[in-house]
Amino acid sequence: MKIRFTKMHGLGNDFVVLDAITQDFVPTPAQARFLADRHFGVGCDQILVVERASAPGVDFRYRIFNADGGEVEQCGNGARCFVRFVREQGLSDKTEIRVETRSGLITPRLEADGQVTVDMGAPRFLPAEIPFDAEADAVLHPLIVGEAKIEISVVSMGNPHAVQVVDDVDTAAVAELGPLIETHPRFPRRVNAGFMQVLNRHAIRLRVYERGAGETLACGTGACAAVVAGIRRGLLDSPVRVATRGGELVIAWNPSADGADGVDSPVMMTGPATTVFSADIELPSNLI
Repeated sequence: MKIRFTKMHGLGNDFVVLDAITQDFVPTPAQARFLADRHFGVGCDQILVVERASAPGVDFRYRIFNADGGEVEQCGNGARCFVRFVREQGLSDKTEIRVETRSGLITPRLEADGQVTVDMGAPRFLPAEIPFDAEADAVLHPLIVGEAKIEISVVSMGNPHAVQVVDDVDTAAVAELGPLIETHPRFPRRVNAGFMQVLNRHAIRLRVYERGAGETLACGTGACAAVVAGIRRGLLDSPVRVATRGGELVIAWNPSADGADGVDSPVMMTGPATTVFSADIELPSNLI
């Protein structure tokens, strides 16, 4: 089977984007793993699939498959690429679209300067919404990882995040602790592990070990979760510049002043989205 794809990235967090509107194709887990393979396939962190919306008042449906073939709820860098893709492919002439995901609606907007702003929705903190094995919401939770005891903030941005503050992201044990946090039994659906270094009240550095993909050069939802966690801890003030290994994002979150702790306040993410190339690929016939 031959399919058409587009390679894109948001700050080095790279994607294979599939138009499932003009071609009848959604990858199986085995096909997703092949496409994501950097030696035998195209190579990417995630596969993004553009589908017709299933609800009125919505422009598209957005599906995300990690490099391991598993389907997940949300991808912030992918959301920015999504709106650029549908514009460039002639699927929409709008600069702002409403997109349904497994975790709810998002609204990416293509700005005049080429940057993309995404309303990522409001963060969620209750353990059942992450999900995370804890009795109640708290700003910080202790977590035993191997022989280490760390403190994490847990946040859902439509997908689960565990954020810890480190002195220096360059020397942080991302490769060692990342997979242990991702698969920790207190996270029944696994989790994205964020390592945040606070530079000042409006700037951080961040590395993220992503669920099902390993460490990526940037993670949009991870940047949102880290800023939200930092603001809740009293370490940051909105807006915050987030420096990742692939480049910079700007995250804004303004919790309501009435003590509601931002339950209804959306997180706004702004950053670039880049198209690399489009091509056809023949999928091996033995992949089902």
